[in-house]
Amino acid sequence: MDPRHGIATHGPLDSGTDLAPERIRVGIVGSSPAIEGVRNWLGRAREPINGKVVSYERQRSLFPNFPGFNSDGAFRSVLVFEEATQRSISQRVFATAEQQSPSACVATLVEAYMEEISWLSERASCDVIICARPEMEQLGPHQSRVAPNARADFHDQLKAAALTYPTPLQVIRPETWDESTPPPKGFKRQTVQDPATRAWNLHTALYYKAGGAPWRLVRSYADTTTCYLGISFYNALGNEKLHTSVAQLFNERGEGVVVRGGPAAVMKDDRQPHLSQDDARDLARAALNAYRKEHKNYPARLVVHKSSQFRAPERDGIDGAADEFNIDDVDLIWISTNDSVRLFRGSEHPPLRGTFAQIAQERLLVYTRGSVDFYGTHPGQRIPIPLMLRPIGTHHQPDKIAAETLALTKLNWNHSQLDGHLPITLHASSKVKALLRRLNPEATIARRYAHYM
Repeated sequence: MDPRHGIATHGPLDSGTDLAPERIRVGIVGSSPAIEGVRNWLGRAREPINGKVVSYERQRSLFPNFPGFNSDGAFRSVLVFEEATQRSISQRVFATAEQQSPSACVATLVEAYMEEISWLSERASCDVIICARPEMEQLGPHQSRVAPNARADFHDQLKAAALTYPTPLQVIRPETWDESTPPPKGFKRQTVQDPATRAWNLHTALYYKAGGAPWRLVRSYADTTTCYLGISFYNALGNEKLHTSVAQLFNERGEGVVVRGGPAAVMKDDRQPHLSQDDARDLARAALNAYRKEHKNYPARLVVHKSSQFRAPERDGIDGAADEFNIDDVDLIWISTNDSVRLFRGSEHPPLRGTFAQIAQERLLVYTRGSVDFYGTHPGQRIPIPLMLRPIGTHHQPDKIAAETLALTKLNWNHSQLDGHLPITLHASSKVKALLRRLNPEATIARRYAHYM
């Protein structure tokens, strides 16, 4: 089921428990007009918002009504605003930044925003801090083809700088609270989601960042407790040759923890970074210890996802860490997005999401995007590309591995629709790497994934 329909009908997973965030204290940083715009829009979203009007009734499921974010609504929670947690940035700062080069502009704005974020973190007990991103030519629009890194620079530099603080950030664009916002001079207007979809995505993210659990994987009593671990690599800015490993681990509830590992070397044959046996063992050990710290016990099963091959030293290192903690059930899965194999239906529509085919003994093809009967359409704009799963030493049946990977694509709290492409273990890596590559390797970092998304 689409998670939005589940929340609208039953509420979030943790509803009614002591852990559910029933009152979310929100801080807001930005210009005075932006703060007012954000407040007004979030105030509007306390009440229901009608979903997008569609031509075909079956496609109504793709654009459900937003039920309103209030104590009596579906989320059973309310956003709390106070004058003391609204920190405005002087218009003079923006005027100065507008006269600077893009890099200097970003540096000026990050410094100004961080000054207010620091104040809120030290003097106010906020659960989430919303940063209203300014709209100016130096930053460029969202996903600009002309300046593709401009928005990422501001967003990523700000979030990276804030990783030392305990409160997660939510950076939002002017189009979120005011879809009539004109684009910066020289740029085309970007496509904006309908109001109900924007409300669903933003409030789900705020609920998760405040410590809530919107939904989880479907589990049976026979399933063992599992740690889902994604291993990825990044290189620090200014040092393109040094690759560092990082692990993103999640449990069945989507509670995520980030662990930074050691260096990695790029191999000549596949041009991909890989770990030595000792470094693979140390990274897996650190991840399992982080899991125990969060959940008070070690998992019974370890599933490791990687977007490149598992070399023998990496396999031996991970197995060694699992043996150390008496974890017998270990699944290593290489997940590829560029395999040439495709499937076709006997119609003009793409394959159904969830379509699975075992191509060979260790080649499992699964469509995580595609046509969805519940939506009555293929919700994507492009031809869907399947994942190729290459499990190594797995103890589970191929169809179970494919189904589990498909389920993990739904644990994306920035996207409340059900058709994610990558499992959260690998989807998270792009968010984590974009921030960590900007930090000193010795810098203390936030552990919760909520700080990176």
